Amino acid sequence: MTHTAKLTAVSETRSETSGHPEHHVLAVTVIGDDRPGIIAELTAALASVGGNLEDSTMTLLRGHFAMVVLARTDATVGEVEVALAPLGESGELSVDVRAVRTREASGMPSADHSAYLLRVHGADRPGIVAAMAGVVAQHHGNIVDLGTRLGTDLYILMAEVVLPSGVDPELLRSDLARVARELGVDASLSDVVDDLL
Repeated sequence: MTHTAKLTAVSETRSETSGHPEHHVLAVTVIGDDRPGIIAELTAALASVGGNLEDSTMTLLRGHFAMVVLARTDATVGEVEVALAPLGESGELSVDVRAVRTREASGMPSADHSAYLLRVHGADRPGIVAAMAGVVAQHHGNIVDLGTRLGTDLYILMAEVVLPSGVDPELLRSDLARVARELGVDASLSDVVDDLL
């Protein structure tokens, strides 16, 4: 079977079994050694198959490039993989493409939800993220964005937390402060300005 025939078969199978509309959302994950030009090459490849970037996040983790992109396109997973193949040819980058179910801005607080910024800093030790995330979960909060950094003498955690209506943020602050004291770190929870979301 030719490569074109394989792509056609993939496309037909997806249309028969996935139920996706003509334009669907694909998640593209790229991880590996950092170098100049990765974002330019990634976005150009997506544009070449009609991909429209919706949400994306990128960071460097100790010199390693990590990026996740949600792109809306009518191209199949196979077609996008072919377009992105040059990124991974050297073996220094790993590229993954998969279809995801569309959700309407799930990370954005709705009328019955409020957003808060959790900041934690202090001496590094195992279990900081697990402990803080556990407190948030106990209060039915959802962590929609998370970042951590380890410096020479300081561990920093920043997370965006969405709380449903009926949850008292003061109780969450109190429990976070209690657990922070047990861990020997400082924690704060502040309102997120809507215009910044």
